[in-house]
Amino acid sequence: MSRLSSFVWSIADQLRGPYQQHEYGSVILPMTILRRLDAILEPHRKQIAELIAGVDSDMRKNSLVRQATGLRFHNTSKFTLKTLLADPDGLEANLTEYVNSFSSAIDVFDRFKFSEVIADLAEKNRLFIVVERFAKVNLHPDVMSNSDMGDLFEDLIRRFAEASNATAGDHFTPRDAVRLVVDLMFAEDDDALGEKGIVRTVYDPTAGTGGMLSLADEHLCAQNPDARLTLYGQEINPQSYAICKSDLLAKGQDPDNIKLGDTLAGDKFPGRTFDYCLSNPPYGVEWKAAEKAVKDEHKLGFAGRFGPGLPSVGDGQMLFLLHLASKMRPRSEGGGRVGVVMNGSPLFSGGAGSGQSEIRRWLLEKDMVEAIVALPNEMFYNTGISTYVWILDNNKAAARVGQVQLIDGSGRSTKMRKSLGSKRVEISDDDRAAILADYDVSEASETSKLFDNEDFGYWTITVERPLRLNFACTPERIEAARTDPKLRTVDRDRLVGVLATFGEELYKNRDAFMADLGKHLGSQGVILSTPQRKALWTALGERDETADEIRDLKGNIEPDPKLRDTENIPFGWNDTPKTAEADGAPRAVIDAYFEGEVHPHVPDAWIDHAKTKVGYEIPFTRHFYTYTPPRPLEEIDADLNKVVAEIMDLLQEVEQ
Repeated sequence: MSRLSSFVWSIADQLRGPYQQHEYGSVILPMTILRRLDAILEPHRKQIAELIAGVDSDMRKNSLVRQATGLRFHNTSKFTLKTLLADPDGLEANLTEYVNSFSSAIDVFDRFKFSEVIADLAEKNRLFIVVERFAKVNLHPDVMSNSDMGDLFEDLIRRFAEASNATAGDHFTPRDAVRLVVDLMFAEDDDALGEKGIVRTVYDPTAGTGGMLSLADEHLCAQNPDARLTLYGQEINPQSYAICKSDLLAKGQDPDNIKLGDTLAGDKFPGRTFDYCLSNPPYGVEWKAAEKAVKDEHKLGFAGRFGPGLPSVGDGQMLFLLHLASKMRPRSEGGGRVGVVMNGSPLFSGGAGSGQSEIRRWLLEKDMVEAIVALPNEMFYNTGISTYVWILDNNKAAARVGQVQLIDGSGRSTKMRKSLGSKRVEISDDDRAAILADYDVSEASETSKLFDNEDFGYWTITVERPLRLNFACTPERIEAARTDPKLRTVDRDRLVGVLATFGEELYKNRDAFMADLGKHLGSQGVILSTPQRKALWTALGERDETADEIRDLKGNIEPDPKLRDTENIPFGWNDTPKTAEADGAPRAVIDAYFEGEVHPHVPDAWIDHAKTKVGYEIPFTRHFYTYTPPRPLEEIDADLNKVVAEIMDLLQEVEQ
């Protein structure tokens, strides 16, 4: 495949000069697709021509071709890429006619605006040589498997992306990562998947070039040649969609199962569920373009995809997670499984009560999260950040019910001989087998931990402390009152005059201060509303730990916003129940925690129970953290002395 990729890439050398590097892909990618389809049709051309002769209906033609050859497309032209070369002068017109003669299932060339590409190549005198070079490439499935074809497309995309300084990772996921996801996704169903004539469906809402779908199909066919896997996908990028659709056509899949469009803004398979779902959604990408549609669907509650909550607009990964959960086949029909690759943000971002936390809460309380696997760093072409595979299952095996398995696969990698962008390591077959062994055994070890769903829950409590202020009418505080926007309707000059005659006596009790201040204001006819009185004493007050507590009209202590703090109390703290509400929790647990952990340090504090929230997070790294003690000081000093000695020797050489 690498030699073929280099050969196809070498064709781009013929474009140098008239084309910029970032324009190469618009020529090479559709020509690669065309050659693939041309090679698939080649053995059947005579048979197809006889079958469709005299048939007017395109639907009827498709039916006849499919029954006879298994292909879901055809071409009515007399040309092939090779025969086109016989008429160099008519090449532009004939190639355009050839491309336009594909059956209606082939709309992929429209996505590349290929008619314009052909005209441009002809104008720049590059059309003949490009067609001639591609005609020499054998891309028939017997020579180039569907999996290898996917690798070829993705390698070409990566190279074009590097040449144009684009983000290759937006298009595809490395095959070694995909193989791990597919193996984990199928792991619980290996026995069932071996049954004769088994039929399963797989769906990818961020299909890209179809790499994940291809490997899922390859995996199942290798395990059970009699199995039938129907592939479905949706993709937002027109060119990636075109590649994915052509790949499925080559497999004999239904091309209508690949849809073009923004998955978050509009599900192209509404109401449909699948046996398996897999995805690698974009990381840290705004969903602002789909914001209205997403929020409208969120208002539907659990009748829509996004009922549990909405993440921040800056990152849509968890929306895809919810979408995938909604596409799992119901438990009553056997259930579904999901494999999705995401960065670390969905594990912990967002505090208690946030959209992200509520999404985690819903997934965990519904017992959908089966396992999370940490992948090695430097796995992806465009980023070196930490990534994780989430495995969801709405019909878990009995041994896994109520539990989540965390697997640390970050050390399971093999260094590549040559880096590809940011990708410096890969998951070898042995690495993948080790991760799968951890999953299969499902026992605690250095690289595998088991937790109850509730272990990730916690309460966030709000701890308040009294507002304590002293009061005085100093010049600085008077100026603060004069410029306070809440007192703008008051005669400020008159107010300042009254405050200036008040004196600079320091008060540590607000009520005593306000009583005296009221007399001064009243004597001068300055009348303030209740909000204005509060604005005035706030401007004239300064925090003072020795001052009396400030109380409201009902005698309740007012909290100081600047001293407000929060505490997270994990479910199961101090061997209490691991639930949010059972057996008198959370109030009893929270009160016990407060009395034992907070009150001894801040005796005047209290809890505002109205602000207590339930949160969920998965602190993956914390559970696998291994403490490494620092080196002895003597050893560090010895190293420093050695370095200093080397520096002094170098300085002496310079002086000499």
